[in-house]
Amino acid sequence: MFFLTVLLCSYLQISQQIQKTTANGKEMLSNPRLKPVQGTLNVEMNQNVSLSCHSDSGTPPVRYTLFKHNQKISTLNRSDLTPGLFNLTINSASDIGEYKCKAENNISSGGKYSNSLNFTLKEPISKPVLSSPTSQAKEGQNVTLSCLSENGSLPITYVFFKGRQSISPPVKMQKKEAAVIFLFMNSSSDFGIYKCRAENSFCNNTKYSNSFNFTLAEERSHSQPLIISLGLILLLFIIGFALAIPFFIIPSYKAKKYKSTRSSTGFTSTTNAEEPEDYVIYTEIEPVKPEEEYVNFSVIRQEDEKAEKAACATVYSKVFIRH
Repeated sequence: MFFLTVLLCSYLQISQQIQKTTANGKEMLSNPRLKPVQGTLNVEMNQNVSLSCHSDSGTPPVRYTLFKHNQKISTLNRSDLTPGLFNLTINSASDIGEYKCKAENNISSGGKYSNSLNFTLKEPISKPVLSSPTSQAKEGQNVTLSCLSENGSLPITYVFFKGRQSISPPVKMQKKEAAVIFLFMNSSSDFGIYKCRAENSFCNNTKYSNSFNFTLAEERSHSQPLIISLGLILLLFIIGFALAIPFFIIPSYKAKKYKSTRSSTGFTSTTNAEEPEDYVIYTEIEPVKPEEEYVNFSVIRQEDEKAEKAACATVYSKVFIRH
């Protein structure tokens, strides 16, 4: 049984060797390998890079062709089995891939294709922005802080600071999303200046955010809204009273004054302060007709009955009234 197994393995090896070798002794090429010469696929804008395409076995000469997005961009011929080196410059985002190469010799039909490669573009990060929905908080309140760099190759690592002290472990973001932390404002020491830091794989590329200041919110007195409401009511009352003076109070006062100067008998009694108490003057005023501009009135002087009776004199005067 063991002998049969050995014979089977030998047969398979011989069959593979026959497939690689033609009748004239030439060997077909193996599938080439495509790899970056610099050892990393992380590149920067305007960086020069080199790709190596190599078939480990086969009969030379070998022709290597490099493709980007299935489009041929360069061809190299090698007289031996040394690798084909392709030099590139990353000028834009489209230059990061996908790359493949093909190896051909005189006996291979269609050639052999390599693995595919994609570069990762390293972009320097922009200054991160630190923000929060509110800048005022009360003791015992939960708040959030968000830190985001709009530009920069991923991943981006964020760290939050209170003053100069780190308050969070590094937060690595694989997407263009803000890193968020939650804070509990337990005491007055939790208020103050906060910052965040962002960095990525780009060489010497670490940037700090703007400062964000949490302040203690002032607590309002419960009586303050009541005082404001009473003040508004008082102000409205004063305004209403001021508006009522020319429209209601003054006309009403004038009407009462005019009414008091007229009596049902048409007489008005006046006493002269310089005359004795028994000295009285009675005045009769006739109503003014609308078409007239004067009134007639009579003056009757009456003295004390104990004194000698004097003749009563009546004086008529003409008074013009201008409307």
